[in-house]
Amino acid sequence: MKKRTLYLSVFFALSVCLVFSSCSKDKLAELQPENQSLKVSSSSTKSASNASVMMQAFYWDVPNGGNWWNTLNSKVSDWGEAGIDAIWLPPASKAQNGPNSMGYDPFDYFDFGQYNQMGSVETRFGSKAELKSLIGTAHQNGLKVYADIVINHNSGGASQANPYTGGNTWTDFQPMSGMFTRSSSDFHPNDIDNNDKGKFGGFPDLCHKKSNVQNWLWKNSNSVAKYYKNEMGFDGWRFDYVKGFEPWVVKEWNAAVGGFSVGELWDSNVDHLNWWANEANSSVFDFACYYAMNDAFDGNDLTKLNNDMMWKRNAFKAVTFVTNHDTDEIWNKKLAYAYILTHEGYPCVFYRDYEEWLNKDMMNNLIWIHNNLASGSTSILYADNDEYVARRNGYNGAGLVVYINNSDSWQERWVETNWPNTTIKDYSGNSNWEPVTQSGKWVKIQVPPKGYSVWSVK
Repeated sequence: MKKRTLYLSVFFALSVCLVFSSCSKDKLAELQPENQSLKVSSSSTKSASNASVMMQAFYWDVPNGGNWWNTLNSKVSDWGEAGIDAIWLPPASKAQNGPNSMGYDPFDYFDFGQYNQMGSVETRFGSKAELKSLIGTAHQNGLKVYADIVINHNSGGASQANPYTGGNTWTDFQPMSGMFTRSSSDFHPNDIDNNDKGKFGGFPDLCHKKSNVQNWLWKNSNSVAKYYKNEMGFDGWRFDYVKGFEPWVVKEWNAAVGGFSVGELWDSNVDHLNWWANEANSSVFDFACYYAMNDAFDGNDLTKLNNDMMWKRNAFKAVTFVTNHDTDEIWNKKLAYAYILTHEGYPCVFYRDYEEWLNKDMMNNLIWIHNNLASGSTSILYADNDEYVARRNGYNGAGLVVYINNSDSWQERWVETNWPNTTIKDYSGNSNWEPVTQSGKWVKIQVPPKGYSVWSVK
């Protein structure tokens, strides 16, 4: 509807409510427009810390030439000011494809761009000195730095006779760093374990039951985990392709070095996500939320947001996201970011969405809302094909009400807030209306077409 018509209807509704301010909730419900009543459909039992937003600080095929660390170095100060608390970097060590690699074909875990091997000295992203400078700048601006760790498969080894296969395999790794040399006994199959849980792309897969692999990955004083933390300054871990190995590997890694960790378990089954997170003692990317948002916002059915998601099971171990370097299915990203940045979980913002594709002022506003208003448990108040309303009930603050509209016209709806007799405002800036809640905490709010509004106390 047009704004003028909407404002007139709002004025009339509020006037009626003021006359009957002593009415019961049942009486108030009678004043609501037909089919406008709201029902609480679910509520999470816990609330994650709200002042945390991660930036995935890369995308697939970022510009090569060894300047990416410097590019990020120039941005982390602004990201910190915007409310980003951590950055996730791509795999930082030398890989088989040298200056052209995105790092997911690891060769030498201890070469960050200082050895001339695999066709270059620097990695695609830059030198070791530039990486350490980036990490230092991030820390100075209050941001943690998470390393992308690829420990399922390796690439770039020389051919050698393999007694376990009876032929030759590319499993002879002699990196110039001299650290973590590997042979056929360190990979599947071998005499300890002939089961290859998660073969990836034909690369040789590390056998994590071998003591040499465990020692070099996390146990030794100069292991990959401890070198990354103590020498390079990384604060946490993003584990690639965790379907390729058992969750006890991540659990032992975390026990050895600590820090935040999240696993890439590409699965929409919430039971499986929750099981893995508990077994690994780690957060996990909420792929259940990702696919539900895709069905909701692009499939024009916001009832899909009632689906079970990892953040509803365990918000403290759920990392929510709209896009990453492997996925870009959700096209209605504005509504998706309004969703993850007002709901529970640890939201991850994608570099290109923030820096290139979406309105940065809008993103910064949502990040501010997340860090300052989005606290407490979540009550889903209403969902149909076009509209969705949820309330954050407040933990260390007032909480909020978020109203998402996937239709082509303005919408309005009565909601039950946590704030009696209180003036509220839309912190998204998408509505200039400042209604007053009634004694029963109810109020009518509005939302623009294909948009959202986020309401809290003024």
